[in-house]
Amino acid sequence: MSAETYWNHNTAFHGELVADAARRGRRALDVGCGDGLLVARLARVCEEVTGIDTDVVALARARARLAGLDTATVRQADVLDAGCAPLGVFDTVTCVAVLHHLPLERGLDRLAALAALAAPGGRLLVIGLATNRGATDWLLSGLSVVPVRAASCLHRETRDIGVRTAAPQQSLRQIRAAAARVLPGCRARRRFCYRYPLVWDRPAGAA
Repeated sequence: MSAETYWNHNTAFHGELVADAARRGRRALDVGCGDGLLVARLARVCEEVTGIDTDVVALARARARLAGLDTATVRQADVLDAGCAPLGVFDTVTCVAVLHHLPLERGLDRLAALAALAAPGGRLLVIGLATNRGATDWLLSGLSVVPVRAASCLHRETRDIGVRTAAPQQSLRQIRAAAARVLPGCRARRRFCYRYPLVWDRPAGAA
């Protein structure tokens, strides 16, 4: 398995995602897995981990990273593709910095598809990006500039890891309202590095 690692505003959340997944163990799925770094980290605490992505170049890097790790696999797939081979259900479903690449309604379709992959008693964990709309958003973002830049310097941030990026289009308020329509009971809150975690739990007795 490749030892290559790096820090950026997305991998800053890997530690808490892995710690959360460790509470359930068993099966995990990382949607939009890119070069497989989170897949490799989840494999330390889960019995079986699958990563999916549509980028064949990123998947080649992921396979190289995961070589020799029998509990982790990656495949080319999109949860919105009706022709995609069934993935099954998972105790943990993660999705980092993916939803903001899509228009809001398309993003909600993906969010619903992700939730459908969570097993009863399982959890969906999304790390997303929101844009600033209104004075409060701009104020809070402004207050975070110095600590975020300090963290970037401290960890020697790697900004370009060779994957496609996109600017967010919706504010956190818009995202919360839209997500609540699709996943009642989900929680989303503003966090550092201009990200928000969205968490949704499927009830243990749910089909």
